[in-house]
Amino acid sequence: MNDDPAPITKTDPNAPGILQVLPSLITGGAERGAVDVAIAAKKAGMRSYVVSSGGPMVRELMRAGVEHFELPVDSKNLVTVYRNIGRLAELAERLDVDILHARSRAPAWSALKAARRTGRTFLTTFHATYNFSNPLKKLYNSVMVRGERVIAISEFIRDHMISQYKLDWARVRVVHRGIDLEIFNPKKVSAERVIKLATEWRLPDGVPVILMSGRLTRWKGQMLLLKALPELQDLQFRCLLVGSDQGRTGYRDELEAEAKRLGLESCVHIVGNCNDMAAAYKLADVVISASTDPEGFGRVAVEGQALGRPVIAPAHGAAPEQIEHGRTGWLFTPGDPSSVAAALREALTLDADARERLHQAAIDNVRTRFTKEEMCRKVLEIYRELAERRRFR
Repeated sequence: MNDDPAPITKTDPNAPGILQVLPSLITGGAERGAVDVAIAAKKAGMRSYVVSSGGPMVRELMRAGVEHFELPVDSKNLVTVYRNIGRLAELAERLDVDILHARSRAPAWSALKAARRTGRTFLTTFHATYNFSNPLKKLYNSVMVRGERVIAISEFIRDHMISQYKLDWARVRVVHRGIDLEIFNPKKVSAERVIKLATEWRLPDGVPVILMSGRLTRWKGQMLLLKALPELQDLQFRCLLVGSDQGRTGYRDELEAEAKRLGLESCVHIVGNCNDMAAAYKLADVVISASTDPEGFGRVAVEGQALGRPVIAPAHGAAPEQIEHGRTGWLFTPGDPSSVAAALREALTLDADARERLHQAAIDNVRTRFTKEEMCRKVLEIYRELAERRRFR
């Protein structure tokens, strides 16, 4: 760990300086957004920096010329959180940044105190509902609404923040997550990549594929999907559960046992992690997200639509913002296997003309509303607004 990085040579001292702070750069939506925004800020002429405990995604920052500083901001240890205040304050002053942008709770507490100590602007991005069962946990979560501006990743999250934390609407900016259309683009996914996956997963020709993407964890809803499939046994299909069990095999064993109990072992396959999700989506005839808990912004629904696939998701969380029901996909009653089955049946029995209309509508929906470029443009606008406000105080 390097707590004392080398001095920085400023290329444009008048450009806004941004220091994003998040626990790590391993994987996840918050991490993806931080990297994309950091690179976009650099390209826009801003002085863009990131602090985390490290991870594989640091390489992307380095290739783009964005400086990364490794600090133990992933720790929830109170002593470490306190020490990180001084570390971040020193870094903010040395880099002369205007904004400390926090994306997670533990580092946000350090960043908030560092911002106050140094007179910098504090900005947060609220990524999830951060459930709480007692006042102390709610207080811990509340740091994410203490920014001068608070970015909500969906309207659902905005409404949650305002209702639970009595946040002033004027401080909130909704910025949906965006995906990279260089990756999730049907024209850029070759037939060879799709065939490779179909061969690896031993899929029979001509049999429709239901694909569910997400790590194997109970709240992602794999069990709900299995309970819906017996209602479709008059149809041909293969159901693929794509995602890592992260070494926790107990739930995977439960899923396999349930599939066997329901007589689905021949058509349900747990295929593990996939390193080419764009090809996996293109391989699918229908993509499903079945989360039992409302998601702040589930990427599956948007990624599936970007590949022109019918997408099915629960009518809670941010999914109703992502899917135009009946036009780019279907919303089902949360937790209801029969509602899931009905939506799957509609998707699997589309005729060729209806499938083509949905294909184009889904792609257009993503390209106009959920691109990486649009996400970055909106965040950079907030950076410029806050930097200007700070300099004219």
